[in-house]
This record gives sequence, C-alpha cells and structure tokens, in this order.
Amino acid sequence: MTERYSSTAIALHWITAVLIVANLLLGLSMVPMPLSPQKLQWYLWHKGIGVTVFLVTALRLAWRTVHPAPPPVDMPAWQQRAAEWSHALLYVLMLVTPLTGWIYSSATGVQVVYLGLIELPDLVSKDRALASVLRIVHISSNVAMFGIIALHAAAAFKHHFVDRDAALLRMLPRLATRGAAR
Repeated sequence: MTERYSSTAIALHWITAVLIVANLLLGLSMVPMPLSPQKLQWYLWHKGIGVTVFLVTALRLAWRTVHPAPPPVDMPAWQQRAAEWSHALLYVLMLVTPLTGWIYSSATGVQVVYLGLIELPDLVSKDRALASVLRIVHISSNVAMFGIIALHAAAAFKHHFVDRDAALLRMLPRLATRGAAR
C-alpha cells in the first residue's frame, strides 16, 4: 500500500486550496464593482485571505521540514521531475502572490489590516508608478498560480483515472465509513 500524507499535511493542503479558490472568486468579483462599502469590505476579506494563505503556506513548509512527504508513487522520471518542479513553483507562488498584493496595497497607500484587527506595516511608500507595476505583477503571479494549480489537478486526476494509482487518494481526507468503530 502506498504511504499517505499525514492528517495535518492533508488538512493544510485542502485549507490552502479552498482559500485560494475563494480568493480568486472574490478577486474576480470585486475588481469590476463600483466603489462602495461592499467593495471595500470585499477588498478587506481578499487581503485577509491572502495573508492567511501566506501564513498557512509558511506553516505547511515548516510541517514538511519536520514531516517529509511520503515517497512518490511509481511514475516515469520525467513525471517525477515535473511534479517536483510544479510543487516547488506552487509553494513559491503561494508566498509571492500574497506578498505582491501586500506590497501593491502599500504602494497604493492603503494599509493592510489583517482580519480587521492587526495593522500590517507598509512595505513600501505610496508610489503610483510602482503601484501600477505591482498590480501587473500581482495579477501575473495569480495567473501563473492558477495555471500550475490546473496542471496539478489534471495530473492528480490522470493518476487516479488513467494510471489508477494512489497519488490522489493519499492526499484525500479519510472519511469515516458507515458502521466503522469510532
């Protein structure tokens, strides 16, 4: 039987996935809205989710340092290299994307207040020209992240439905079976 990821690694993976998808939907929905209290609230939520993705990703990396991933399922060497590179790039993007959003917000002169409670320091001074560049960088890093996530999901489904191996199953939460001892 193929070794599974730890329950903590699985939980952190799926928490991150839900937060990223929620933030994408929120970001795509809020940008075209006219300026209103609702739009400002959505920006506050978007920033809070972004900071949370950054923090959970840092926690995931710390967990992975202490609890290494199980050995990969059998696959061709090129697929193993592709998996390693895509995972590394995903981790980089899960840190860089929220960071570019924070720097962008600082450059626009709008402070990031985490969960409406904790004022984060501005990382750069207000600078309209820099903000224009950072907006493009933030959007580009999001596009790159979602491209890699789509590839990641496609590979997981390919492993499950085509290769019929345990790559996907070992990252899924174990669901209690009906009638199982508790």
